[in-house]
Amino acid sequence: MFRRLFTAARGAFAALLIASAVLGFAPAAFAEDSKPADKPAGQEPAKELDQYAEAQKEIAGPAGNPECVRLGQTVIALLWRDDLDTAFRHLDLYDRFGCPSAHIQASFRCLILHGSGIDPKANDTLIGRAHACWINPANPAPPPAPAAAAAAPANPPAKN
Repeated sequence: MFRRLFTAARGAFAALLIASAVLGFAPAAFAEDSKPADKPAGQEPAKELDQYAEAQKEIAGPAGNPECVRLGQTVIALLWRDDLDTAFRHLDLYDRFGCPSAHIQASFRCLILHGSGIDPKANDTLIGRAHACWINPANPAPPPAPAAAAAAPANPPAKN
């Protein structure tokens, strides 16, 4: 009797294993690692830490706190992209940490007024402009030079 039960259980287990392999429910050990390998480890967190340190030096008060900087820049970037639902959820967190709402308004105004060079396909331009507007909403740093201007020849051709 035990032998029949063991044989039936073994058959059911084999069927379950085959079905999971066919349907793609393989164990995690067989799954491929989907992390991108092109980013060097440790560079992104150091860049963010530098941004937070710069914000604390430049901004007096709670708007310079790392949590306010992070959430505030995220909110104004989401508002720029017209993702209002997500922006309002982040704004609730921003308020919960005691961050000043007037800084959001001033930074978003700056982003609107000085955001003409933001490329919608390049996320880095939006992040850089949001950071510059967050640090100094009244007078943000100039946007980085476009790649085409950097590739221009140093000496213009002579006219005949």
